Amino acid sequence: QLPLVESGGGMVQFGGSLRLSCAVSRFAMDHWAMGWFHQAPGKEREPIACISSLGDGTTYADSVQGRFTISRANPKRMVYLQMDNVQSGDTGLYYCAASSTTDCPGRFGSWGQGTPVIVFS
Repeated sequence: QLPLVESGGGMVQFGGSLRLSCAVSRFAMDHWAMGWFHQAPGKEREPIACISSLGDGTTYADSVQGRFTISRANPKRMVYLQMDNVQSGDTGLYYCAASSTTDCPGRFGSWGQGTPVIVFS
């Protein structure tokens, strides 16, 4: 089993909402910051959200600030990304990532396999 497994991707209408989930295994996630990355078609993977190890600090890319919310449930070993008011530019692959630091912006070296999101009008 991979240590980071994303789910919840799919097709979503412009302006709609979607919630991504990341199941964490094989390491103590409550010690580390976690993040979400976005890779648009033909572009490089970019960080979009980070949450500290205890969930008391978050950072967001300007492109998703005010629309996306990252959260975590350490006892359940889960990380989430709530996506609201999605835009065309949100189309792409979304990756969950683990940091080697406790706080954001994080230093990420481990990613899941990604889950696709397609925004349609």
